[in-house]
Amino acid sequence: MERRQFLAGTLAVSGGIALSGMAGLPAQAAAPRPPVELVGPTRKAAHYPVNRAPLQSTPFLRLPPGSISTGGWLREQLKLQLGGLNGRLPEISDFLDPATSGWSLPSKGGWEELPYWLRGFGDLAYVTGDANALEQTRAWIDRILGTRQSDGFFGPTSLRTALNGGPDFWPYVPVQDALRSWHEYSGDERALSALTGWLKYLNGQKPEQFGHGWGTFRCADVIESAYWLYNRTGDDWLLDLVRKVHTHSADYTTGIPNWHNVNLAQGFREPAQYGLLDGASSLRSATYRNYETVMRRYGQFPGGGFAGDENCRSGYADPLQGFESCGIVEYMYSHELLTRMTGDPVWADRCEELALNMLPAALDPQHQGIHYVTSANGVQLDNGAKNHGQFDNDFAMQAYMPGIHNYRCCPHNYGMGWPYYAEELWLASADGGLCASLYAQSSVRAKVGDGTTVTFTEDTAYPFEETITFTLSTPRTVNFPLYLRLPGWCSAPSVRLNGRPAPRRTSGGYLVLNREWQDGDTLELRLPMRTSVRTWKDNNDAVSVDHGPLTYSLQIDEDWKRFAGTEDWPEYEVHPASPWNYALELDKNSPEKSFTVERTGADEANPFTHSGTPVRMRARARRVPAWRTDDQDVITPLQQSPVHTREPVEQVTLIPSAAARLRVTAFPSAGTGPRAHEWISCTASFSGVDTPQALIMNAGTEPASSSDHSIARFTWWDRRGTTEWVQYETTGATRLDEVSVYWFDDTGVGACRVPDTWELLYRDGAGDWKPVESPTEYGTATDQFNRVAFNRVTTTALRLRVHLRADYSGGVLAWRTGPAKR
Repeated sequence: MERRQFLAGTLAVSGGIALSGMAGLPAQAAAPRPPVELVGPTRKAAHYPVNRAPLQSTPFLRLPPGSISTGGWLREQLKLQLGGLNGRLPEISDFLDPATSGWSLPSKGGWEELPYWLRGFGDLAYVTGDANALEQTRAWIDRILGTRQSDGFFGPTSLRTALNGGPDFWPYVPVQDALRSWHEYSGDERALSALTGWLKYLNGQKPEQFGHGWGTFRCADVIESAYWLYNRTGDDWLLDLVRKVHTHSADYTTGIPNWHNVNLAQGFREPAQYGLLDGASSLRSATYRNYETVMRRYGQFPGGGFAGDENCRSGYADPLQGFESCGIVEYMYSHELLTRMTGDPVWADRCEELALNMLPAALDPQHQGIHYVTSANGVQLDNGAKNHGQFDNDFAMQAYMPGIHNYRCCPHNYGMGWPYYAEELWLASADGGLCASLYAQSSVRAKVGDGTTVTFTEDTAYPFEETITFTLSTPRTVNFPLYLRLPGWCSAPSVRLNGRPAPRRTSGGYLVLNREWQDGDTLELRLPMRTSVRTWKDNNDAVSVDHGPLTYSLQIDEDWKRFAGTEDWPEYEVHPASPWNYALELDKNSPEKSFTVERTGADEANPFTHSGTPVRMRARARRVPAWRTDDQDVITPLQQSPVHTREPVEQVTLIPSAAARLRVTAFPSAGTGPRAHEWISCTASFSGVDTPQALIMNAGTEPASSSDHSIARFTWWDRRGTTEWVQYETTGATRLDEVSVYWFDDTGVGACRVPDTWELLYRDGAGDWKPVESPTEYGTATDQFNRVAFNRVTTTALRLRVHLRADYSGGVLAWRTGPAKR
């Protein structure tokens, strides 16, 4: 499948029935909580643009870019970004050349790359104040504004008719974001004029135009820009545009219209955004339900993301699948918007989980390269194509490189991640107060209360420490509310004002201090962190380990191999230099007591490396020898825990997952006795487009038919008429006396059929393969399991050998053995 291709035949998931509870969601990104109730009146008390009627008010507001400055580890990430790939991308990306870009010269070509880059790079300039970055941003804004036409259109002329004879409005979405931020930072009225002209041009399009292309699935961002402009101009036609976009774009109110990961990351929030105009509470509920649907099916592992290595695929939800880098930053942005929009701190929790556990690992430690997908479990990052169906794409996606034409979208788009995060640390509240929404060392300068401009300085090493100190600077006494987010994982927060317990109340997951503030007031917020173990029941009872907001990964020694590139822009593979196939040894009564948190003493500016992390854990674990990589060095899927292993207990080190580029973050647990499961290694004589690991993934699956294309499958395609095999192997001997095989047969669609004949072999104690004795009929019926019983054998390996039909290939959807008694 080509990069960024739509999923053929999108899978609709009904949203008409609410899923029961939130049990399927990652516990670390806590369940939704009641929205915050603001202390005072809204709209009139606010010092920053609020929603005009008839739009519903939102509790929190974005502060103008430049209001917040950063320190500590976050400043270092922004510094690395400025001197790394994002900051220097114009040096190496031909998409950013003013002489060849249609965003500078309309007769030239252009699409999303320049808009993607400028959106993140501009806000990087504003939050760092870097003079060179500010000048580059201004120059590109001038070029873009210089392409405006009389009808409101601007940019590459070819985009006027690029989509079924009409405009492709998708690449204008990130341009709108860039123009909005530029206006908020600079006050440049040309940006307002350009946005007005473009959205008026868009409003003049036929309604069906909004049902085409990438934009139809990402229409929420058009709505966001229309609201932003309406709140500044009051032009009623902008609300007509919102209604048109909502009505004729992809429908997220009744389910999931498309399973492309970036479409989901942006689109799932659309109902709640439209609900600000419509007013129906069911629309907000639809956004929550969309999130739950995605995460229940594909987000059953730590890190805050989901299995979206391009399109989500039914049956492929293992932690090896990964999350596209574009998806990471777009999901973060959606969570940031929903935090402001709903006042539910769960969205800030979810944004924080992505930022602190997944985003850093998408880049090499020096920010010189990126990769396309980041996995919770991934033990080799090489530049080899993975074409056995392990991922939705079969091009190389895992090595770190600039990837201008390899990864294309991600190196241009990732730059919004950290700057947007920095700008969302602090929010204005609509009642004239402030909200500390995300925690990191920083300072904010904002108007509060009666219009007094105050500065809060935030001193903390969070998330590596649990204390956050705020110091206020104000020219005079001023009354206003301060809202402090209480993370969902924190059960016993405390706050002290000027050394004494502070009078405060709790509202919807926020501590609220509404008082008269004086210069020099000091507030100490303590968020006690505890170790917890999550069990992922829908992923074979795998476990993950958290301490506070950080999820921990096995520390795997990393061998960085430069295979191409230059000194400035090296291209790296990362190979494992130590064992990784461990199952955790857990205390049965109190799993969290199985781990010891330690301070490392590291004092490096970048904590997201092996040497720089200031914290680590010690744990006990056992090797699982049968857990291996496949023939293309991709980690194989998790199997049912607890796992039976005969290996000795070892002490292992866990580090914050964001500091690990090679990662095992979702672990099997070790066990003994009848509840423990043998780990099965599955290999085949030939693996073309379909991995034999599908048989492991389908261990508990009931196929709908032999032509079921909605689940993983294993085939020997494109071998035809040959003799092939697939086998199971365990470390310990297992007694077996029956198997059941569900054949894959796509008659009418493809060239796979049930085999001509087949037989079952086992490996004896001498290592020789022998046929099982006294088997019942070797069936080849379609649409059912074909059961074969035989004289019991004790073996470490079982092989299914098939003779494919002449001119046809074949495959298996599920293969079960039993009874598995040691």
